[in-house]
Amino acid sequence: MSAERLAGRELGGLVLLTILWGINWPIMKTGVSVIAPMTFRSITMLLALPMLWWMIRSAGEPLRIAREHWAEMTLIALFNLVIWYVCVMYGVSLLSSGRAAILGYTMPIWAAVLGLILYREQPGLRLAIGVLAAAGGVALLMASEVSAISGSPGGTALMICAASAWAYGTHLTRRRRLSASIKVITFWSVVLALIVCGTIALATERDRWQPEAIGIPALFALLYNSFVVFGVAQLLWFRLASTLSPVASGLSVLMIPVIGLFSGSWVLNEPLHWQDGAALACVVFAIAMVLLPSRARGGAG
Repeated sequence: MSAERLAGRELGGLVLLTILWGINWPIMKTGVSVIAPMTFRSITMLLALPMLWWMIRSAGEPLRIAREHWAEMTLIALFNLVIWYVCVMYGVSLLSSGRAAILGYTMPIWAAVLGLILYREQPGLRLAIGVLAAAGGVALLMASEVSAISGSPGGTALMICAASAWAYGTHLTRRRRLSASIKVITFWSVVLALIVCGTIALATERDRWQPEAIGIPALFALLYNSFVVFGVAQLLWFRLASTLSPVASGLSVLMIPVIGLFSGSWVLNEPLHWQDGAALACVVFAIAMVLLPSRARGGAG
């Protein structure tokens, strides 16, 4: 598709998602600076699950997933949450929050590549221009960070792995046959991610468990990730990923790493460079190419 439009409610959800996820990068960095990465993520998911369960029960929706859909449910959870969380939590502990966000949000580029290779998608002109503009914005953001990023090849590799897994997971979400609601998909995705992250935490991080070292900033990071990220942002993302094509949904949230950069600079004193402003212009242009109305609508993507 050359461009895709959002209804007013969906656009409001996108703006909220962008803010909530954007400011979470420095918040998450603060948390994993004190709490071991998999332990941090496991605690947030343990706290989030009762809230998600209550939301589903309040809506009168069944939690059950039919047996024939569990393979699909597992793949959706694996690529949208499990690989993303494992790679991001370790990646953000090795990189600055801004650099991690930049690399993580190369997702729409990987989504376009995977769509072309796996699904023979041919993006329309506006979507192709949006991807190119997004790539230019990412390149500008990375330009001033090359020496720092290359100095942490492990963190860089983890974030690129996270971005490509998320891209494939978004394709799976859009093409799913699973009829369960977004809240139910989120609940079971979190359950499966908790099993993996909790196992890693138990196996590798028990010697780093120091509850007495958790101060107010780290506690806030735990609560924010538990109730805001899972209770609001994750639900908004799955809904958006179901509404737009994988590339378009990825491009639509490209403001998140920009917010991550600026909030990281404000909260954690991470430096800003002139490229940030130029990248912001590229990102805004990319989003406009995808989401602003156009008369001609067609093609794949």
